[in-house]
Amino acid sequence: MNLDGQTVLITGGASGIGLALARRFHARGNTVIICGRDREKLATAKSGLPGVVTLRADVSEAAGRVDLFRTVTRDFPTLSVLVNNAGIQNQPPPLLQTQDWPAHADEIAINLAAPIHLAMLALPFLAGKPGAAIINVTSGLAFVPMARMPVYCATKAALHSFTLSLRHQAKASGVSVIELAPPAVNTDLGGKGLHDFGEPVDAYADDAFAALAAGALEHGYKFSEVARTADAAGRDAIFARMNPDA
Repeated sequence: MNLDGQTVLITGGASGIGLALARRFHARGNTVIICGRDREKLATAKSGLPGVVTLRADVSEAAGRVDLFRTVTRDFPTLSVLVNNAGIQNQPPPLLQTQDWPAHADEIAINLAAPIHLAMLALPFLAGKPGAAIINVTSGLAFVPMARMPVYCATKAALHSFTLSLRHQAKASGVSVIELAPPAVNTDLGGKGLHDFGEPVDAYADDAFAALAAGALEHGYKFSEVARTADAAGRDAIFARMNPDA
């Protein structure tokens, strides 16, 4: 992937992995647009990255996604890279207990419906543009799920599957379709402090960015690379270790 001279839209770009990627695109002189729901986080991100464009957008709703894409392509017709990074992670009770369906539905909407819809909007627009790319951020849990978070893991597994199909369909358009599958990273995903054990966000982002520069179409890091490249028996063994009560 060409990491220079691009106009990049990053959903969920005001914090975590999205912001780390935004910093790296910005440092190379690309035009970077980040969007999110939290005005305060967007303002903080903008203050740390002079020249970055911030947009408040809610990708959990179809109308919000259409409005976002319409605004970006109107104001930035040079858009060439879409990074589908926005995501949430719930910590639900066991499925034998009563569930909060709206929370699960929100997880499905943001983690799965949003990147699928935005990719559908973006692909015809990006077709034929030099260096154009769609980057979907999934998870190591797309390959080996954590049983206590079944919906989150299912959204990431489904996004992995969609990415494979999208890559195949996009071949003739010249648009690269790339999957970044991070492991647990020390961000506020799911709530502050829940991922303090995770990999440092800058270490992960440096490795992912280097993989993009090298032309990788699918990238894992540490745990997620082990899960991504394991055979069926290996994934079963990882699942057993991760889910000892399953």
